[in-house]
Amino acid sequence: MQSYSLAYGKTRLDFSFPDFFQVQPVAPEFVPGAENPIVEVERALDQGLGGINLDRFQNAKTVGIAVNDKTRPVPLHLLLPPLVARLERMGIPSNNIRFYFATGTHAPMTPAEMRSLLPPALVERHPVYSHDCDAATRMVDLGKTSYGTPVLCSESFLGNDLKIVTGNIEPHHFAGFSGGVKTFSIGLAGRETINRNHSLLLDPRSRTGEFENNPLRQDIEEIGRLAKIDLALNAVLNEKKEIVRAFFGSPLDVIQAGIPIARQVCQTPVHGRYDLVIASVGGHPKDINLYQAQKALTHASMLTRDGGVVILVGACPEGSGSQGLEDQMMAANSPADVVQKFDRVNFRVGPHKAFQFARELVRIRVILLSELPAELVRRLFLIPASTPEEALEAAFELLPAAPSVAILPRAINTIPLVEPFEG
Repeated sequence: MQSYSLAYGKTRLDFSFPDFFQVQPVAPEFVPGAENPIVEVERALDQGLGGINLDRFQNAKTVGIAVNDKTRPVPLHLLLPPLVARLERMGIPSNNIRFYFATGTHAPMTPAEMRSLLPPALVERHPVYSHDCDAATRMVDLGKTSYGTPVLCSESFLGNDLKIVTGNIEPHHFAGFSGGVKTFSIGLAGRETINRNHSLLLDPRSRTGEFENNPLRQDIEEIGRLAKIDLALNAVLNEKKEIVRAFFGSPLDVIQAGIPIARQVCQTPVHGRYDLVIASVGGHPKDINLYQAQKALTHASMLTRDGGVVILVGACPEGSGSQGLEDQMMAANSPADVVQKFDRVNFRVGPHKAFQFARELVRIRVILLSELPAELVRRLFLIPASTPEEALEAAFELLPAAPSVAILPRAINTIPLVEPFEG
């Protein structure tokens, strides 16, 4: 038997196949992490891409640092202490160095959740806030981007003398790549801003791995410029969540320097499409809910032939993660109905996930291996499974006798470059 172990929540699941099956693992070559991650972060802080580093901000009295919420595996324990130590050496009082959890449209984080993500020493010394995209009185209006996006963002964060964003540079299924100013432009924005920006995902150029020609991503960049975000501290992680490289300086220079490394970590050529693609979302926290797990389906579907099957492996302990996703699906009779009824004019985050699911479901079948109740999964037009054996049995009932099989061990962080079969 052939066995493959895939991440699932905070544990792993094994998929087994007879020896005569042709199973193709699809994953980029492993890129080792930096020998000493703290030294790597310090090196980045010294470098100052774009000719901008902390020396330029010696007169700053207050600092806002935007950090990702619990849905992102950012190594805050490695990135933040060296950064904060330098800010304190500049004479900035501890209570004037403030952390802002960039939740976007996710639920605001609780004090306990925020404490769990930050190093204890930082929680004790510095103010910590969670964003709320619906708190209109806490937003400042910066006008509109050239794409027509109204820019309403956190007034508290923008009130700081020095504004720094942190995060990872990794593939994003419609923004091209995460990282750079995105932590602010989406994470600390009002719902109206996020809705309008995300409506640009309907443009076919808004796709994974695309930066320069991606209108949604360029709208994010423009929001950051309107807000005058000063600095970014980003990392590229490998499959073990180790820091491969860190980057610091001008936000645009940071992401432009990080994207080639992210491509090296995440891209891989694939010859042709498969009958069955088994895709692990990547484990916790990427599969914390179905809203986040959908991102893995984008990459898995790129490898799946018309009429094929994807087994999406994601624990989803926090449920769907979006009432809007559930409502949009349950109001329809079929995936095609979801696509037809989707309101492209009054675009809203939440229902957009239903559209993204349905857009794939009109072409392929998706089996969801998760902790979600089976009835809920069915109402979302997915096929429920609770074990690998159950998922494989359901898949083989839908496929030819000897299906071609691909395994995506970390689907969110794998950009498949699909090439046609030769011959």
